[in-house]
Amino acid sequence: MQSNRWLLPEGVQEMVPPESWRLEAARRQLLDLYWRWGYDLIRPPLIEYLDSLLTGAGHELDLQTFKLTDQLNGRMMGVRSDMTTQATRIDAHRLQAVGPARYCYIGSILRTRPEEPGGSRSPLQVGAEKFGDAHIDSDLEIVSLMLETLTLMGIDNACLDLGHVAIYRRLVAHADMPADLEPQLFDVIQRKSRPDLDSMAAAGRIDAQSHTRFQQLIELNGEPGVLAQARDALAGIDAEIDAALERLGEMIDLLATHYPQVPLFLDLAELRGYRYKTGLLYAAFAPGLGRELARGGRYDDVGATFGRPRPATGFSADLNLLAALGRFAPETRRGGIHAPPGSDPELLASVRRLRSAGERVIVATPGANDPLGDDCDRVLEFIDGRWDVRPLETKV
Repeated sequence: MQSNRWLLPEGVQEMVPPESWRLEAARRQLLDLYWRWGYDLIRPPLIEYLDSLLTGAGHELDLQTFKLTDQLNGRMMGVRSDMTTQATRIDAHRLQAVGPARYCYIGSILRTRPEEPGGSRSPLQVGAEKFGDAHIDSDLEIVSLMLETLTLMGIDNACLDLGHVAIYRRLVAHADMPADLEPQLFDVIQRKSRPDLDSMAAAGRIDAQSHTRFQQLIELNGEPGVLAQARDALAGIDAEIDAALERLGEMIDLLATHYPQVPLFLDLAELRGYRYKTGLLYAAFAPGLGRELARGGRYDDVGATFGRPRPATGFSADLNLLAALGRFAPETRRGGIHAPPGSDPELLASVRRLRSAGERVIVATPGANDPLGDDCDRVLEFIDGRWDVRPLETKV
């Protein structure tokens, strides 16, 4: 049996009308939203040399990056699988802004594998990054913009998860474990697997005190009241842990004031992006959906690998996913004007004038004259010595 040569690769999608127009309308409105918040648009390249693309935060993305050889010079290149590192490079080298800088972006990325079973390998990534300010107000600004993005897309039932990577990182430091053991522990914590954690303790791979602390970490998730439990369990172990718990408390209070309608949850064992994130983590979820709608966090000093360390925080989302789940419904003008083919100067001038006025004008293809087939509700006709638009008469 001959295989279907037109089958797209798994996890790769294409959009056709009318959904493609809906997605484009969403893109335009999101860029307008970000512009109103003071974010400047950047358009990173689709492909870069690996030594730049996988620098700093990009090391986390190595396995997700399609790689190929530049036929001009033999150097290895990669197709971007995330735009955060590219934004960091642009801030550090191209723009070199003094003080806070805000960037937004929307573009296709490509990943070697989906982040969840059945997910996309070709998301349309939308996001915003703020550089140059370590204050919690910048974290609040990014979280707010993430929530406003969901609202614009017609997703009004999102909840927000908060975490902080410093808590796990400092607990690992106090556990004094071999470096090659940490990835196994990280996997156990991410899966919240108590049996696997108990097995590590039983095998003597972590000490009893660390075992207890990581057990507590796995269980520290739920509504904001969990923060008090976290303080009882973890306060006093390390100054950075105390500071992280304090920062989480500040963010909870700020969000309760700015977005009291958004349910908040804490999850101190959720460490997405742990390898390069440095502080607060945030992710938006919707009931019944087993993956994030959007996620972000603080990644201070990642730019150091580009020679310019800067505080930074940002978020990203898959616009394709948001459009599929949300109720975004742009205003669309149905119908159009059907015009006859020809080279009459007055006809051509009329078509140009109508299009300049914002009308959709479809010039008939010779031999195929079907206004209804072109979704037109009006026609351009030569009447009483002039070209004029009239309603399309349809037979009942």
